[in-house]
Amino acid sequence: MQFIEMTGKELMDALTDDELTAEDLKKSHITETSIVRINRQGDIEVRRPDCWDVVGGLIGEYEGRITKCSGRTWA
Repeated sequence: MQFIEMTGKELMDALTDDELTAEDLKKSHITETSIVRINRQGDIEVRRPDCWDVVGGLIGEYEGRITKCSGRTWA
């Protein structure tokens, strides 16, 4: 499976109004310095001390937004 890893801040910059809100991110314990990753299906996972935890998903044309905000491509 391929992912794009990014910070919580980069994720926050990439989100649109119809996706996760700041409150949703707070409930998921995602901060600006959190490590998150997005898979090709748009699932958002956050790095926890011992695992990755799925916390939501992106919709629409998210690939361009996450590559632009993170500066990374699929790996």
